[in-house]
Amino acid sequence: MAEYDLHCFAQSGNAYKVALMLQLNGADWQPHFVDFFNGGHRTPDYLAINEMGEVPVLRHGDVTLSQTGVILHYLVDQFGTFGGETPEEKREILRWLFWDNHKLTSYTATLRFMRMFAKTGETPVTEFLEGRAKIAYKVLDNHLKGSDWVAAPRATIADLSLCGYLFWPDEIGADFSAYANINAWLDRIKALEGWVHPYDLMPGHPLPETG
Repeated sequence: MAEYDLHCFAQSGNAYKVALMLQLNGADWQPHFVDFFNGGHRTPDYLAINEMGEVPVLRHGDVTLSQTGVILHYLVDQFGTFGGETPEEKREILRWLFWDNHKLTSYTATLRFMRMFAKTGETPVTEFLEGRAKIAYKVLDNHLKGSDWVAAPRATIADLSLCGYLFWPDEIGADFSAYANINAWLDRIKALEGWVHPYDLMPGHPLPETG
């Protein structure tokens, strides 16, 4: 039995943030597939471990955690890696985690879901989401001018969080060619020892047949 159990599925960028943290640390971890597209996150058994009905959930001994930012902070304490070394760095990491949750992941993940999985076609909603996502990409690209990493002189959980949905530009329908700093930063993340693409790291890809 693995030390860390991660309830996840391959298409979830939020789950990928945690899976990547575990992978980069060489953790003894095991993925548990949540059949999200067939309502696996809404079953009584799943709601018993996460009343929010969201993915991911991390179980470590007697500890059960949901919400990606909380899990990442917990794993920093467990491994002593990818965290802040000073109070200033810790605040900066937290600042970017909040921004990611509210401004980057929120719009990018929803836009990808509508285009790739719900297949809504182009609507006023996708137009709005794309506009908001582009604003976030510009903010991140400008921030990375002259900086290799987001919140410290080395990779932190801020980087692992922010990159979670950005390895799928084709699925998002995003053109990242205008964001040279983001592209270079993503290449640095891919160069981290142990990096694995989300579709190779978690179960559920290719997309299971819907029931």
